[in-house]
Amino acid sequence: MALDSAPGIADVRNAAQRLAGLAVRTPLLESQALNERFGGRVLFKPEVLQHTGSFKFRGAYNKISGLSEEERARGIVAFSSGNHAQGVAASAAMFGARAVIAMPADAPQAKVGNVRRMGAEVVSFDRVRDKREDVVKPYLERGMVLVPPFDDPAIIAGQGTVGLELMQQAVELGVRLDTVVVPCGGGGLIGGVSIAVKDASPATAIWGAEPEYFDDTRRSLEAGKRVANEPGHDSSCDALMTSEPGLITFEINRRNLAGIVAVSEKAVAAAMRDAMAHLKLVVEPGGSVALAALFSGRIDLKGKCLAVVLSGGNVDFDVYSRMVAGA
Repeated sequence: MALDSAPGIADVRNAAQRLAGLAVRTPLLESQALNERFGGRVLFKPEVLQHTGSFKFRGAYNKISGLSEEERARGIVAFSSGNHAQGVAASAAMFGARAVIAMPADAPQAKVGNVRRMGAEVVSFDRVRDKREDVVKPYLERGMVLVPPFDDPAIIAGQGTVGLELMQQAVELGVRLDTVVVPCGGGGLIGGVSIAVKDASPATAIWGAEPEYFDDTRRSLEAGKRVANEPGHDSSCDALMTSEPGLITFEINRRNLAGIVAVSEKAVAAAMRDAMAHLKLVVEPGGSVALAALFSGRIDLKGKCLAVVLSGGNVDFDVYSRMVAGA
């Protein structure tokens, strides 16, 4: 069932048409210092420069734009630690729709504040004690429409426009990408990107990156079935703290990914520092994991041309300064 509902390249291209003139066509950046360190050519796609500071605007807008006027009039509800919340809030505001977002009480305050400034109502819940589906249930019973964070064909197709742009930009640069490395939480971004990349270049290897202890996709791919994370752990990568892969996203990623690298908090902090020092970008912890994966030694870099997605840049100042200073 999940495989039948998975989006294809036509859905990604349709999403790109809906987003044309609205989403930022984020550039490809390069650092000679990082190229020398890794022994290959590394091109960075900074979705930190996207509307709302992350790729999430793409999927949220694609989903909401596909709703009927009657559905949007009933209001939109979502749950998110922050980046999806901001994408939904911004997209709902563009359509004049009411939005209610359930956010963990420990979500970064920068993200919570941005959501409220965009006009959405924030409902707090305990990440450990409460089930997010239960938090939004009363709003769904009133007729509001759920915009899920990753396991939805329209969301995945919207995120896939990152990969569509990436492959177009590679052609414009006259390069062939050997590998693409993408952060992985619920799998919507890497799943969508993989659809676009594999359509344009079937030989390109696609690697994911997850924070340690939240490497559910890595372990699920090894097990051949969806596996949930063990409780009791925490991470600075709040954007990637999903409990298990989605039904649709797991089927896409099982077909398309070369592998997943689980990265440590130390590697994440080092990647944030390098993004600041060499690319002059503020990247949040979860947005840095694909760069952190390059330090692992698991991905072949020597003489290769790689693209790395920096997926978001929404981070509290104190967290950012502490992690970068301590790297």
